This record gives sequence, structure tokens and C-alpha cells, in this order.
Amino acid sequence: MAFLELKNIHKSYYLGNEEIPVIKGISLSFEKGEFVSILGESGGGKSTLMNIIGGLDREFSGELTIAGKKLDHGKEKQVDDYRRSMIGYIYQSYNLISHLTVLENVLISLEMTTLSHQQKVERAKKLLLQVGLADQLKKHPNQLSGGQKQRVAIARALASDPAIILADEPTGALDSKNTQEVLEILKQIAADGRLVIAVTHSQEVADHGTRVVHLADGLIDSDRRLRPAYPLPDNATRIAAKVLSATASYKNAFKHLMYHFQQNSLIVLGTAIGIFAVLLFSGLGNGINNYIQDQINSLANPQVMTVMNNPQGKHLSQSKSQMAIQNFSQEPTSYFLSAKKIAKIKQVKHIKQVEKGYQLGNYTVNYQNKKAAGSTLQTYTAAYTDHVLKKGSWPKKGELVLDASIGQQLFGKLATTKMIGKQVTVAYNWINANNQPVQATAKFKISGIINGKSAGAMVLTNFQTTKAGLQQAGAVADPNFLSVGVDQLDNVETAAKQLRQIKSNQKYDFLVITIGSLLKTVNRYVNLASTVLATIAGISLLVSALMIIVTMYMSVAERTKEIGILRALGERRKDIRRLFTSESVLLGLFSAVVGLVIAWTVGTILNHALYGLIKFDIVQMNFSNVIFAFAAALLISFIAALLPARKASRLNPIDALANE
Repeated sequence: MAFLELKNIHKSYYLGNEEIPVIKGISLSFEKGEFVSILGESGGGKSTLMNIIGGLDREFSGELTIAGKKLDHGKEKQVDDYRRSMIGYIYQSYNLISHLTVLENVLISLEMTTLSHQQKVERAKKLLLQVGLADQLKKHPNQLSGGQKQRVAIARALASDPAIILADEPTGALDSKNTQEVLEILKQIAADGRLVIAVTHSQEVADHGTRVVHLADGLIDSDRRLRPAYPLPDNATRIAAKVLSATASYKNAFKHLMYHFQQNSLIVLGTAIGIFAVLLFSGLGNGINNYIQDQINSLANPQVMTVMNNPQGKHLSQSKSQMAIQNFSQEPTSYFLSAKKIAKIKQVKHIKQVEKGYQLGNYTVNYQNKKAAGSTLQTYTAAYTDHVLKKGSWPKKGELVLDASIGQQLFGKLATTKMIGKQVTVAYNWINANNQPVQATAKFKISGIINGKSAGAMVLTNFQTTKAGLQQAGAVADPNFLSVGVDQLDNVETAAKQLRQIKSNQKYDFLVITIGSLLKTVNRYVNLASTVLATIAGISLLVSALMIIVTMYMSVAERTKEIGILRALGERRKDIRRLFTSESVLLGLFSAVVGLVIAWTVGTILNHALYGLIKFDIVQMNFSNVIFAFAAALLISFIAALLPARKASRLNPIDALANE
């Protein structure tokens, strides 16, 4: 039984509706150990027959059997496996991959074997030593002579230990010396027990084989045996083939990127600018949010809610409650809180403390013959944080905390060292039960200094002392706000929601304002602004995607022959797609890394420049921002490569190999 057999092979090409027969019913059989030369003039069907034997041409009629098993050319996977495990190609034009070194050109075939990495390298070096190129391993094809290139092609064809070597005009581009050397190598390959089929138009080359098949006009004109086939070696073992791994595709993609580093660096930089902008604006949004939160939390305790009477009796959200409080000064009596309502608050779950407070109108502070006036007097509660207090302590009975600017009016520029411990008289205005204005006075000892501009109150007094002054003046002494403490920060919103639901006579009792809700409102607007800016920056990512698409299409066009070579070596369509998508994904990955470095550098510079002004890092990129940037870069680059990669995988290997 013949090792390789062709039965009644017919092949035609079509020009419009016109059929042009090329092979007109060829039947041939081949054995291992043969060196068969297929001889004939151009256009006689030699190369077409070789492409059919090599599994590159699948559009023909007839039958091809290998070791007695029919090869179904209609099944792409079976044909890919056949090329990968059985066929080695040697071309007239060498068909080496330009961006790979001599060693890597041989290894590309070995990547589809079961050998370990070390075994692959050792075998590649051994083959290159056999063809006389042991000292050329690190050179690229453009640094070799024609004879050296052909030797590399022979080493690559032998690398995966195929049973069949197909040589297409293997000496056509060589001088006489190199021709003789290549022919001797082909003889040795056949002597090693392989089937060598060489396509040639040279009778001199054909005479070196064991057999000459002459084709003329698509038919066998003659089939002459020149000498017996070489005897097969005993107990010959072959290297097992396997499909190309994803890792090998990524490595090949990386090698191509590095070979064309300057061209690809521009694409990486363009995409990186988009990544940088998205990261910077996201980090800026985070920083502004955190800065606002830090500033608010430094002035007010987030575990304390401000609760006031609800004069409208409607259920109001945080924002609407803040709007309702704007009428406080016009209708102060509407905001008084009765003891009965205060008792309801104390029964709510998670409430641990209720402090009564006054927020009054105009006041004057008198010290000896000096007077200072302000618009807001408020009693101290636990809502204030120690960050507000510049010096001294919070007021106890008979004490107050004075704003530094008021203190300077009374005590001069050295107020901070002079005013604490001094006694002042405070006159403050309020209303009596008949809603008529009255003035109360009380003496206070200054216990501390605040920055009223940031605290929101010019004078903070003690509640009990202020209440006593109101009662003495005949003014209403009911509190007009409460500072309500919650047991845990996570329970603040829950408690606030419960307070907003309390009713009396079908009307809602309380207006509730929390720092958390206020922060949410502010952060929502900041997030919106940063999102809009990041989205605008993201447009550059779309431009980058277009750059990658164009680059990948150009790469497919430039590497058409390489695609044909890889397909001839046994790579699947899937492997070709993965080669281009992995190259594009690597571009995206490098872009994300460069974009992150630029964003981190610019963010560090901005933080350093602004820290002296605000004592805060205003650009804060978190882990989720980085993950998003990397994910966006990889996703965009992957999607951008899909169409070019699909086009590359669908190229006809024969047309691709013929591309110049």
C-alpha cells in the first residue's frame, strides 16, 4: 500500500463562467524514502498539484489518501492537522518571517509540537547546525544571503519532523554552488525515511531525485524511476504534533510589536493619552469629593443630625428641608420645639443623645468700652468637631466661644493670647410669647476661640446660660433646633428616615438634615462633572480604537505572506485571529501602563503644587479607577481588532503565499 496516493485528481479555475482545466485526471502514488521530482513547464499544473498534496488547495475533485486513510479536504480541521503533522514546505522565495530571527523562524514550526521549550530550542539549534547556520541564530532574514535563507527554510521544514517535504523550485533563486548543497540536503532528507517531492522546471535538478514525474498540460506525460527509493531506517520515531497554544500566539504578537517598536509606540502613546485623561479626571473627581467630605466632616460631626420643627407639616426630603429652613428668620415661632415632640425623638431606635439648641438673631458683645456686633448667635452642641476650635475649650455654664475676628475687634491683633478667660457681656435679640422682639443680656467668660467663617456661627454660647437670659428677659425659651446623636454612622440615614415619618394630627413633625445627605448631594454634582469630563476624555479612546483598527488592517495587508506561511505550517484560522487580536490587546495593555504612569506623574505634580494651598491631595486615583482604565483599554483594543483579525483568518493560504 502506497504511503501517499492521488486518485483521479481534477482541478479547474474559473474566469467568469469560463472553466479553465489545470489538472485533468492525475493519479500518482508515493513511498517514503523517495525523492520525487515533478517536472514540467510553467502552467503545466506542477504548483497546483503540490498545493493539493500540501493541503493548501481544497477546491478539487478526486481523492488523496495518506497511509491508507482518505483525507477529507472539505473538513478544515482535518486538513489543518494534516499540514501540521505531515507536511514541511520549502519555497523558492524562502518565505521566512522578517521580524523573527533565524532561530525563531525555525521555532515557529516547533511551537506546534509536544516538545518542551528546552527541547524545541535544542532541536532548532541542531537543525541549523546541520545546514551550516549555527553562527547565524540571532540574525534576521534581511541579513542573510539567498543560500542562507534557503537553508533556514529547510531547517524550518524539518523542524516538526514531518513525513512529507514539499519543495517548490527549491534552487530556483540559488547559484550553482548553493544549488548543489541544497540538493544534497534534500537527498539526505529522503535517505532519512521521508518523502521528498520537489517541483521544478529544471531537468538537472530533477535528475538528482530517485524518480521524475513529468507533467504537460495537466496530465502525466511520463513517470520515470532513476534509482531505487532509499531504505527506511529501523524503528524510526516521529515528533507528535499539537495545535498552537495561546501563549505561543501572545509571544509571536509581542515579537512583532517589538520589531516595529517605533511605529507601534506612536499608537501606544495616542491611546495612552486617552487613558491618562480618563484616569486624571476620575482621580480629580475622587479628590474633590474626598476634600469636600473632609472639610465638612472636620466642621460637623456626621453622627449628629440637625432636627427642627416642620411648620408645613409635609414630608420633606433633605434638600426640601434645607429650602424650608430659609424661612426660619421670617417665622421664628414656627420652629419652636415642644417637650412633647422632643420626647418622641428620644424613643426612635438608634438615637443615643438629644441636645437642645438656640439659633438666635443679631447680638452684640461688650468688653469694657469696646463693642462688636454679629448676625448669628448659636448654642454649642456635639454637632461641632474639635477641628473648629482653634484654642481653648468648648463652653460650659457661663461660658462662650468667640470668633477670632470678633475677638480682634475687642482685644486687638493679639486676641488669641489675650481673650481667653476674659468676661464679656452679650446682648442678643429674640421674641416673647406675643411675637414681639425683646433683648436679653448675659455675662459669659470666654473659654475658647473659633474661626466663625468656617464654623457657620460667630458666637457659640452655653445652652443653659443662654436659656436663663431669655427667661429673665421674658422671651420664649423653647429650643428651635436639636442636635440628635446616633449610635453608629451607618445608622444615621435610617434614624433620619424614621424621624421624617413621625406625625402629629396627620402632619409630619420634623425637618431633618444630615451631613451624610448633604455630602451625597454635593458628591452627586461633583461625580456628574467628573463623569462628563471623563466621558469627553473617553472620546480620545474611541479615536484610539480607530487608530488600532487602521493599524491592524495595515498590518494584515503588510503581513499577508506571513499569514500564508503560518497557515502552511498548520496554524488554524483561530490561531491567525488570535495572533492579531493578541497583538492589539498588547497595544491596549501597553497603552494602559503608559497612561497610568503619565496620570500618576501628573497627579503627583498637581498634588505637590496645590498641597501648600489646601493641605490635601486633590488627585486621588483609586484601585477601581485603574482597573476601569485597564479594562477599557483592553476591551477597546480587542474589539478594534476583531474585523481585521477575521479578515486575516479568512485569507486563502495560496493567495497569501503568492502576495508580494
